[in-house]
Amino acid sequence: MANGFNKPIATFLLVEIFLISVNMLLMNISVFSRLSIVTLAVIMLCPWSMAYAGLEDIETAILKGEYIHARELAEDVLANQPQNPEAQKAKYYIGLSQLRQAKYNEALESFNKIKNEKLGAQLRERVYLGLFDAYYLLEGYQEADATLQEFLGESAKSRPRRGKPEAMSLIYFKLAKANMKLARWGQATGYLEKIVRSFPSSLEVPAAKQLLEEKHYFAVQVGAFMERRLAEALVDELKQKEEYAYIIESVDSQNRKFYRVRVGQLAMLKEAQALKNRLAKFGYPAQVYP
Repeated sequence: MANGFNKPIATFLLVEIFLISVNMLLMNISVFSRLSIVTLAVIMLCPWSMAYAGLEDIETAILKGEYIHARELAEDVLANQPQNPEAQKAKYYIGLSQLRQAKYNEALESFNKIKNEKLGAQLRERVYLGLFDAYYLLEGYQEADATLQEFLGESAKSRPRRGKPEAMSLIYFKLAKANMKLARWGQATGYLEKIVRSFPSSLEVPAAKQLLEEKHYFAVQVGAFMERRLAEALVDELKQKEEYAYIIESVDSQNRKFYRVRVGQLAMLKEAQALKNRLAKFGYPAQVYP
């Protein structure tokens, strides 16, 4: 059931009503006309019989966090309606469901298969963003960066026909994140400045401005608080463990101030990852930043 609507029951009732109407007509017309009406009835009823699983159902399942169900619905569309123009979107939703389930390697395989098909501009953009996320979450930052560079290269070739990608601000932000992980601070700064300068109303601007204020090193964040006293208590606790802990103040898009507790100032990502693993063993929710 989707959107409070039971499709099988509704379909059955419509079929019954339709057949009763057709039967009434058949009582008063010729054989040839009867055959024509029956043929028309079959044609009209076919779309209803194939509408059990559609993109709306898949999207609803994803929004609800029902990723297994979303994948099943998408696979149902592909099995029963392989020639449906929306089949490519169903393939994309399979990859997205795998991504949301943290099945990153499976998502990579799904997105790479779709990427080689002839796709519309918007769907191609979504597929490449999905590929980036899968590589990034697997800590394949070089591959993540190369994926979006490939997409931008393809988009530049077709720009007179298609125009710029819709999500340029988001693409630049993701490229900035990947380049920060690779310690390419200059390139990351360039992308962040493009966001602020060229897309001042985009959702990525507050985060971009915050990252532009950051120093060029790696750290491990172990907490974020809206009350400074809580952040100071955590810093004192970490210092007792002989960790170099400090507070970073930041303001989010809703103008709320946060006090972020971080440990270390490291030049190499590998060093930060080792620190993260050590802090995680003590039970801290450690995350490498940026």
